[in-house]
Amino acid sequence: MGTRLLIAVLACSCLQAQIIEFESNGQRYKTLTRGGVTLMFAQLPSHVRDYSIIQVAISNGSPVSWTVRPEDFSFQRQDGPIAQAAPALTVVNSLISKAGRADVIKLVSAYEAGVYGANMKTTNGYEIRRQNFLAEVSSTRLKAAAAASAIALVSTKLNPGESTDGAVFFPNAGKALGPGKLFVHTAGENFEFPLEEEPNSPH
Repeated sequence: MGTRLLIAVLACSCLQAQIIEFESNGQRYKTLTRGGVTLMFAQLPSHVRDYSIIQVAISNGSPVSWTVRPEDFSFQRQDGPIAQAAPALTVVNSLISKAGRADVIKLVSAYEAGVYGANMKTTNGYEIRRQNFLAEVSSTRLKAAAAASAIALVSTKLNPGESTDGAVFFPNAGKALGPGKLFVHTAGENFEFPLEEEPNSPH
């Protein structure tokens, strides 16, 4: 998907408060705009340790500033209770202590395939965080931790016209999220997306 097409999709979603679906680089995205804030996400095919992961991009087209957090996201399976996304610090600490180099490489590869495949260019998202983190560390172990830190969506204040992206992690015993509903309460709005079965992928 080219940049112009992605912009057109987001512009279309701004005009209608309905979910728009599209595919890019083999991943299925859904996007919805409420109150001038546009939220786009896709389920990542890779699972790392105990987490299922979604890739998120948020753009603030409203006239006021909003803070977005991973804790704004929750998921309810068709046959289960609501699960809240883990805070970024919890995820990073878990990956540093438990995940091996192969886990981090798998996570980075899956995330970057989505970011660059969909031509996401946010003002303070993953690419900026990655450059900042990796510029400050030298050892291989710290670089792995830095990569995980750059990927995880962190609490971010978005001024009007700003955007961010990141991975949101759901503790799920390493299983796919499965069918259900994704809920996001952010920027004073409630977003709700139906989720279907996740595409098959190697674990």
